[in-house]
Amino acid sequence: MNKNYYAILMAGGVGSRFWPVSTTEFPKQFHDMLGAGSTLIQKTFSRLSKLIPVENIYILTNERYNDLVLEQLPMVKQAQVLLEPAMRNTAPCILYASLKIQKENPDAVMVVAPSDHWIEDETTFVANLQQCFDFCASENALMTLGIQPTFPNTGFGYIEYDKKDENPIKKVSQFREKPNYETAKSFIDAGNFLWNGGIFIWSSKSILAAFEQFQPQMNQLFLKGVSSYNTTNETNFINDNYALAENISIDYAILENAKNVYVLPATFDWNDLGTWGSLHEKLDKDENNNALVNATVLLNNASNNIISTGKNKLVIIDGLADFIIVDKDNVLLIYPKSKEQEIKGIVGQLKLS
Repeated sequence: MNKNYYAILMAGGVGSRFWPVSTTEFPKQFHDMLGAGSTLIQKTFSRLSKLIPVENIYILTNERYNDLVLEQLPMVKQAQVLLEPAMRNTAPCILYASLKIQKENPDAVMVVAPSDHWIEDETTFVANLQQCFDFCASENALMTLGIQPTFPNTGFGYIEYDKKDENPIKKVSQFREKPNYETAKSFIDAGNFLWNGGIFIWSSKSILAAFEQFQPQMNQLFLKGVSSYNTTNETNFINDNYALAENISIDYAILENAKNVYVLPATFDWNDLGTWGSLHEKLDKDENNNALVNATVLLNNASNNIISTGKNKLVIIDGLADFIIVDKDNVLLIYPKSKEQEIKGIVGQLKLS
């Protein structure tokens, strides 16, 4: 394995669209959402370790999930778990990890990957990732793996590239925000748009040069701690300074401003498992397209539902279609699949009430 290869595994999200199974105390990345025998973070770590040395995989997470990470990834040392003392989106945590990695290895090339995606064809994933690493090792490039869209999804951002570009790795024209349905349909019809799956590849030199150019204030904040990184003083510096960073995503902070952004259209299957509907797609279904998680059911005139319960719970449904039904502890959720993006807002309302 190449000792210059690193990974930043982002595992700090709450996954509130998967409420009530995914909670602030126990988010979805630590669940075996598909009944595969491994949690999402375990599957992602295993997939990355096919190309990247285990000791070079860093997990970025909120400090409250430290014990969960170490419990689920026993091969990881505490020094590989970078703890965020405050929620600050993806740009600050990527800058922090990149500075740490560069201090350890100035020739590092890294992948930044969410911990909660589902990829079945791991061989093709590794081949695509190797292609990106090769490119970023020799070019000053900020890369992303773009996902081939299969339908006009309004829940993802899109990446546009030049239609005439026949290279396998394409220059990004622009990033496009989550569109409405008609706009998403026009993107699919155009043929030169990809879903932004949030998987990024670059050398430490390239990403740190981009932070210096586009986020000078944030860059200076974290540069102050370089002497403490990879020492016993690191935790104190991060605890004192991390919350001072702007709450901004890597897309807004860097990628939408930089001119050296490239995309490789991925050739592996991908599911971000971001909503109950996306989980429904991956699960086995009955003859009426109902997907079950643990539930024992008696269904009549019911179709296209996802039903998730604790074990040994009998669920009887008549005349219901296209619904999310989740029974978890003291919460029962019965919600239209067409409104699944709104579940996150409901969780916010409950916290306020």
